[in-house]
Amino acid sequence: MDRKTLEFAVFLIHALADDWGRPYRRVYQILDETGILDDYILPFYDVLHTQGRQYLVEDITGFVKDKGVQV
Repeated sequence: MDRKTLEFAVFLIHALADDWGRPYRRVYQILDETGILDDYILPFYDVLHTQGRQYLVEDITGFVKDKGVQV
């Protein structure tokens, strides 16, 4: 993983933590346990990083809920 992808993942974890009112560590755990981090966020960085913060938060939140996780 290159630096830009890592910085994007960290940005997204912080944005989700702020929106969900959860600690950063818990957000990372949710994304890791559901596979969203490795199967969606990191592989699709090229497309996702062009989207706005609010869109990303809504997109990932919906994806997490589809996996059966309450946020």
